[in-house]
Amino acid sequence: MLSVFVPQESSLKKASVGDLAALPDNAVWIDLVNPTQPEDKAVEKLAGIAVPTREDMQEIEISSRLYIENGARYMTATLMCQSDTDTPKTTAVTFILAGHRLVTVRYDEPKPFAVVEYKLGRSCSPGLTGEMVLMELLDAVIDRCADILERIGADVDTVSHDIFEPESERHGNARRYSQILIAIGRKGDLTSKVRESLVSIGRIVTFMSAVMEGVKWSKDMREQLKTMQRDVASLTDHASYLSNKITFVLDAMLGVVNLEQNNIIKLFSVMAVVLMPPTLIASIYGMNFKDMPELEWPHGYPVAILAMIAAAVVPYYVFKLKKWL
Repeated sequence: MLSVFVPQESSLKKASVGDLAALPDNAVWIDLVNPTQPEDKAVEKLAGIAVPTREDMQEIEISSRLYIENGARYMTATLMCQSDTDTPKTTAVTFILAGHRLVTVRYDEPKPFAVVEYKLGRSCSPGLTGEMVLMELLDAVIDRCADILERIGADVDTVSHDIFEPESERHGNARRYSQILIAIGRKGDLTSKVRESLVSIGRIVTFMSAVMEGVKWSKDMREQLKTMQRDVASLTDHASYLSNKITFVLDAMLGVVNLEQNNIIKLFSVMAVVLMPPTLIASIYGMNFKDMPELEWPHGYPVAILAMIAAAVVPYYVFKLKKWL
């Protein structure tokens, strides 16, 4: 799908594209989503660039993600997708600055793109350029990462409260423990994906800072770029903090599970010790030897029962006295 945006008065409007051979020359942002080969050719002809393939975008080498070719600056970032669902994922997005026109190539629907399209469609500064659209997109991506990290932090605090201050008894909560472990695993996976996205955005911001010396950018854009660098650095540190906190919560959860398992094993051990003397008495008097004087006792049966009860009660109270139970 090909979307072309052109500035109109004080907003950025989406132009209707009827003929790929007649794309508007005043387009400042061209958004390619799952592009077809004809769409690639039309954009390459208009912007004078080579649109990278999906395989090229998935390369992880820095030289394949950040480079300059024929005067155009190619920047590929890893962005978050479906972060509000149970199956979050990352996707590669390429930003291409050719002259003062921005071309974006993507194969998914990161939320910041819709946010920026809506924002600039309502109002934008006069003389909008591709560089300004790129700054808006990067700023929206950083804000989105910050929102996700805030939500992760709140969720981890809730999980921590459930572990250390449970509203119910700890015993017999295997299902709840499994749900907590699944939640911890999901938050850890989401945090790692957000951190990966922030690292890639940080590389793009650093790359832009290095190449902007030969570009006449406004003072506001330079200041915005520095602000982005600080935001990315702080959010990356916060993501690392959350990752460490999630690891601590996971260790605590596993410790609680081990503690409950130990209590169950201890209970079985105590029951075995308590029942051992009565079992011994019952085994002795269950023998059918001919010369057993107790067999002739008129009150042998109740005496044996009382002996077994006493043999079970005494160890139990000894354990209670020593606080082993």
